[in-house]
Amino acid sequence: VQQVLDAAHANGRKVAMVGRSMLRNMGIAEDLGYLHVPPGVLVDLKKLTDYPDDKIVLICTGSQGEPMAALSRMANRDHMIRIGEGDTVLLASSLIPGNENAIYRVINALMRLGADVVHKGNAKVHVSGHAAAGELLYCYNILEPLNAMPVHGETRHLIANGKIAIESGVPTASVILADNGTVIDLKDHRADVVGQVEVGFVYVDGSSVGEVTEADLKDRQTLGDEGFISIITVINRTTGKVVSGPEIHARGVAEDDSVFDEIIPKINAALEEAVLNRTDHTTHQLQQVVRRVVGTWVNRKLRRKPMIIPVVLEA
Repeated sequence: VQQVLDAAHANGRKVAMVGRSMLRNMGIAEDLGYLHVPPGVLVDLKKLTDYPDDKIVLICTGSQGEPMAALSRMANRDHMIRIGEGDTVLLASSLIPGNENAIYRVINALMRLGADVVHKGNAKVHVSGHAAAGELLYCYNILEPLNAMPVHGETRHLIANGKIAIESGVPTASVILADNGTVIDLKDHRADVVGQVEVGFVYVDGSSVGEVTEADLKDRQTLGDEGFISIITVINRTTGKVVSGPEIHARGVAEDDSVFDEIIPKINAALEEAVLNRTDHTTHQLQQVVRRVVGTWVNRKLRRKPMIIPVVLEA
């Protein structure tokens, strides 16, 4: 940001900050003396119309494609700033893994508006969002903390950060390397590990919090991707012959349920064979027979693996 301010000042351009977090953070940096703003360079966003377009530089949020950030809203024509032909947008940050689609969506939208977009892929403009070792040491020397607890990063990063804190003068015993869930007690200017709480991902589903299991989520994915088949059959307890059904109901598997007519004789034969071969059969075992028969047929015939719910009743 300091480089942008200095370059704008040297080239006779005015600078406006766009985005609440940008305004807040840069204001704090300036108040603390870490950001030096040349006199007369900063202007209010609402005053931009007083200056020619080629005399303006905007510093804004949204380098990672955040949908509500200023840059994304500009790209979507949902912001007071209008980007068009002749404008240059510089993304001075690398793509955080997982954000690629969002970032490229913004880049494409900006280019459709006529802007030239400069980014890591076509120019050496990358600026890391993480402090280097020297910058961390600088921060520790400024703050002179009594205790330090490195956060954000893998174990190797946290250990390296802790060593920098020790080099700056923080006592070794006062550098806390904590895992997620570690309880730290801050008392009498000391930080001590006093316990551990269970942490992890909590799935919120409507009004239920943490009650949905991995199995539930897998079932939902199967339902959405492959569909659902239910088979209801009533059989004679002794002979295994079908008394009623099978009734087959499917959703999201085939356009016409009549396609399942072919499998009905196979279900009847499999149930009768299972009953005759085992006198101590249970309805659960018979339902598994139906599931295997239908599952094999659907996979071979329709190339699908739907959720199959068989119901076998004995009369």
